[in-house]
Amino acid sequence: MLEDKVAIITGGTRGIGFATAKKFLENGAKVVIFGTKVQSVNEAVEKLKTLNNKYDVIGFYPNLTCESEIKNIFEEIEKKYGKIDILVNNAGISSKTKIEEYTEEEYDQISNLNIKAVFTCSKLVIPYLKKTKGVILNTSSMVSIYGQTAGVMYPASKFAVNGITKSLSRELAPYGIRVNAIAPGIIETDMVKNLPKEIIEPLIKTIPLGRIGTPEDIANGFLFLASDLASYVTGEILSIDGAARS
Repeated sequence: MLEDKVAIITGGTRGIGFATAKKFLENGAKVVIFGTKVQSVNEAVEKLKTLNNKYDVIGFYPNLTCESEIKNIFEEIEKKYGKIDILVNNAGISSKTKIEEYTEEEYDQISNLNIKAVFTCSKLVIPYLKKTKGVILNTSSMVSIYGQTAGVMYPASKFAVNGITKSLSRELAPYGIRVNAIAPGIIETDMVKNLPKEIIEPLIKTIPLGRIGTPEDIANGFLFLASDLASYVTGEILSIDGAARS
């Protein structure tokens, strides 16, 4: 479905990002994963190559809010592969902090990674996507629609991601660039796996489909949105949450 496409995935070393990298590689893409540390990036690349030594995957560990760093890496990627077709803005951090306990540092950390990084990477990839009529995909969250009981900056940042998605879809449509997002529900990430049964079981009861989602569920959504099957889909926030509405 993505034969010979070149895809960049931020936050690609684990969870949803890693599953998306794997899914894209299985479908013929060349994949560049971004992570925070050289060790985690190298380990993720090696793990993917162990699955299939023919996979064309490389990694970087840039500061996602630094324009000069991202600009240089995008230039390097185009030099290596000749083009860029897909950007998946997946990197992000969550929060459960009560508003009265927020520090400036935590506010800035969430805002920088969840909003500024999406803005910066999207801004700098546009010249490449104009050439390929490419795709920008963003990871939002179900809390961007419903909010949550604490950690206000996390849903606020994901509301912003939705706004970026919808606005850029309109701004970039004349260039043939599509922009969409996925709003995952409760997903079986490392953090969720480590929760005790007394927390997990009540969570599952709130999901009409009767199970927690997997990173692969989200990766399948990204595969569809990145592919030509979604050639007339743009500006959408696709909920993948098992009909969980909370």
